[in-house]
Amino acid sequence: MEPDTSNVSLARRAYAIRRNALLMGEVQGQGYIGQALGAADVLAVSYFHALNYRADDPEWEGRDRFLLSIGHYAIALYAAMIEAGILPDAEIETYGMDDSRMPMSGMAAYTPGMEITGGSLGHGLGIAVGMALGLKRKNNPAFVYNMMSDGELGEGSTWEAVMSGVQWKLDNLIAIVDFNDQQADGKTTDALAQVPEAGRWEGFGWFAQEIDGNDMDALVAAFDAARAHPDPVPRVIICQTKMCKGVPFLEDREVTHFVRVEPDEWARALTILDEDRPDE
Repeated sequence: MEPDTSNVSLARRAYAIRRNALLMGEVQGQGYIGQALGAADVLAVSYFHALNYRADDPEWEGRDRFLLSIGHYAIALYAAMIEAGILPDAEIETYGMDDSRMPMSGMAAYTPGMEITGGSLGHGLGIAVGMALGLKRKNNPAFVYNMMSDGELGEGSTWEAVMSGVQWKLDNLIAIVDFNDQQADGKTTDALAQVPEAGRWEGFGWFAQEIDGNDMDALVAAFDAARAHPDPVPRVIICQTKMCKGVPFLEDREVTHFVRVEPDEWARALTILDEDRPDE
């Protein structure tokens, strides 16, 4: 699709993505809800402002490719693709079940709209480099977007891909780093991630922007600038996001990397989200 021209605001799209994710999480009673809620604004701008795709033809050759490097963010991407019409909302209740097209962690090649099967951190950007190079050699003007985590900034393969993207002048490659400063065993800034992060990418030759990833206006401006940047270099948008964004009682939890929610709390979370539902 071309950038969304309907009267449905990006904020309303982000709300719907968060709601879809909560409904899927309720099926299993737990999951990577924190990441889905935190990244919903990034995904809303990706799918309803930036990406060119056809919901009824996920393998259309002219599409922009959206690669999810982070396997445990699958619930977030399913939620976005349901809102985009790539996956039917009737499948929400199958999330994480046997034979579901929406497995809980990791991505399945048989899931419509999934460009890669990922999981182990550090693979996505290398695949994106190869895909972007292939599109250039085919004279295909499509962009490749690779959404990755701040945890992947500690993987050597990521920085090999960063150097390769510059070497091949991949101006059709846009990396999106979800920087929530959380990983399974602590803060990413206690490992190898940095704040601010943009300077490191600029040092390698990328066009880098670092923004509030829950600020819709900042996201739109950054995505537009990334596509329009005139130099033949790859681009990165580092998005500072808040885990569990939109549901305060989850935001305040000490551990948000993998959230276990009591049965009555799902309804409470949905009520809070619905009370703050933005207008069209």
